[in-house]
Amino acid sequence: MTPRSVALGFLGAACICGYTYFNDGVLRQTMFVGNYMPTSVYGGLVLVLLGVNPLLCRLWRRSGCRWGWLAPLSGRELAVVVALSLPACCVPYSSLLRILPKAAMLPHHFARTQVGWSWKDADGTRRNVLDYAPPRLLADPSVDDGDALTGFVQGLRLGGEPIGLGDVPWGAWTRTLLFWLPLFGVLWITLAGLALVLHQQWSRHEHLPYPLVQFTRAILPDEDGALSPMCRHRGFWIALILVLLVHLNNNLLGYFPDLIIPVRRSFNFWPLAKLFPTFMQGGGAALINPNFYFSAVGIAYLLATDVSLAVGLGPFLSKWLGGILTGYGLSLTAGTYLSPRLEQGLVFGGYLGFFGGMLYTGRHFYGQVLRRALGQGGGDEVSRGSVWGMRAFLAGFVVLVVDIALLGLDWQLALLYAGLAVIVFAVMGRVMAETGLFFIAPYLYPCVFILGILGEQSLGPQALMILFLLTCMVMIDPRETFMPYMINTVQLIDASRLHLGRTTALSLLAVFIGLGVAVPVTLYFAYDRGVNWGDAFACTSVPTYAAEGALRARTRLLAQGTLAYAESVRGWERFAGIKPTRSFVIATAIAVVAVTLCTAGRLRFARWPLHPVLFLVWSGYAGYTMAWSFLAGCLIKTLVTRYGGVRYYQALKPAMFGLIAGDVLAGLLIIGGGLAYHLATGLPPKTYWVLPP
Repeated sequence: MTPRSVALGFLGAACICGYTYFNDGVLRQTMFVGNYMPTSVYGGLVLVLLGVNPLLCRLWRRSGCRWGWLAPLSGRELAVVVALSLPACCVPYSSLLRILPKAAMLPHHFARTQVGWSWKDADGTRRNVLDYAPPRLLADPSVDDGDALTGFVQGLRLGGEPIGLGDVPWGAWTRTLLFWLPLFGVLWITLAGLALVLHQQWSRHEHLPYPLVQFTRAILPDEDGALSPMCRHRGFWIALILVLLVHLNNNLLGYFPDLIIPVRRSFNFWPLAKLFPTFMQGGGAALINPNFYFSAVGIAYLLATDVSLAVGLGPFLSKWLGGILTGYGLSLTAGTYLSPRLEQGLVFGGYLGFFGGMLYTGRHFYGQVLRRALGQGGGDEVSRGSVWGMRAFLAGFVVLVVDIALLGLDWQLALLYAGLAVIVFAVMGRVMAETGLFFIAPYLYPCVFILGILGEQSLGPQALMILFLLTCMVMIDPRETFMPYMINTVQLIDASRLHLGRTTALSLLAVFIGLGVAVPVTLYFAYDRGVNWGDAFACTSVPTYAAEGALRARTRLLAQGTLAYAESVRGWERFAGIKPTRSFVIATAIAVVAVTLCTAGRLRFARWPLHPVLFLVWSGYAGYTMAWSFLAGCLIKTLVTRYGGVRYYQALKPAMFGLIAGDVLAGLLIIGGGLAYHLATGLPPKTYWVLPP
């Protein structure tokens, strides 16, 4: 680890956090982060390896230059840069700053426009549903005589001139940011500690593949900065160039539609819909127009066949099951976004069952780590990093529970919420380590599970409002959350023979540096231009979820005559009168049993055909978006190994790495070209998605 690599890593984190909102929210082009294989990090790495480093090598060797900072970057230095930049990708957009400012300010806007959000109590007092929310969870709309809200909704720019930093009403955000940002910080520290604990078990005992780390390690240069053997392989270059040409050609189609012939990545299978009516009734239309992603095909090729097959088949089985249930009058998706639906029960059960399998498989190791962390004896196989990771996890988890409880929740609910959130994040990390599925969005929310098990009358509208707001801020869009990034980061640090504890701490510091850059940048663009109302999910849906959920609960409880009880119940009394949602509980239990049986079968039988990850990714947008690509990669691998054997499988691997490199490099070049077009013309660039939008 050199000072140069650390400085470049911090700079990379700051640049990602400073530019992402402008790229994604203002220019609205292919995402700078967008998933767990961010174009900004991996595309930048490929660009440095194939463009910058060769130039530095030539300058260093031929011109006699001996300035150390101009030396080509070694593999370990680039590993440090990636390790410091990657976790910071959780900050600037989808899973944090795309959502938090809007969910904190716009509820006040809707409170003014939605008549149903207010009512009169029996004593004639006028109340609003936002009265249930602790004030520090929301921004203060009254600052600057209400301009804090009006400027956020409409923008403060006049006559086309950008506003100054001093024009942003920072005071409206002080109270809420002083709560939310430390909460995210505690969550990140907690999950980083957990990642250190899980790493030793997953990497050294279970030997998980970590496909994205495989890709990164394969293309990193030698210690003298020379290209790796993978990057010199002809198959790698052929695949990279072909993918690059396809994307650049299709991107230019938006600018020159009369001159460019498109290369199709999507296909229309609608004529086959008539053959599968049950499948279509269950929502099969989402899978009938597949879009193939080269990088997903390459990653699926690197996996065990049962894993890639499970990822690919899962969404098809989900739609087929949905069609069967529809025939019996049941819908997997019936209900509101934060209500206990059948679909959420099936996936939540899968996550709970999978987490139980993780604990069972590593029970001896985790027990040793816990004993060592508490100062008792433990096995010699436990690393120092795992022990300190467990201590950080335990301390962070306690602080997290206290923070949530101080909002007005009982400690039992705070503990349950925090525990469920950790389970979801831990299993997402496992999916990343085992499958390399870079687009994971389970849309699982602890508040939904708590509501489905306890019922509205055991919670009341105020507790529900707090739980819903926590979910909207922390977990509502999980496509860029911290844990999967950190799981890959810790594995890359260890595989590159870097100091695990020190580099992990620096990675956390880079996240906080990125946060310090991204918060003012995001708020500045929001007030300069107004919120992006074209982003309906973040601007129209999410800011209303908590209020409308609490309002629906209040209305039902009032009609049932149980509102007074629900508002007065506390502590363990909440668990005495539970009224679970039967369909949700049954769906959860079925999924737990299915995952447990599938896990046991895989452990006991060598030829067990499917991996239990099927039950984690078989539902939702991310699952069906990636399904066809993983099936294609699985099919290619099966054909190559069957008719060519191991030799031909290994011979084709460089081309698969080239597919991945071509995708991320094309994404970065298209982003750069779009920015140049905008600066030259003042117009937004044409939208083209390299990876899933």
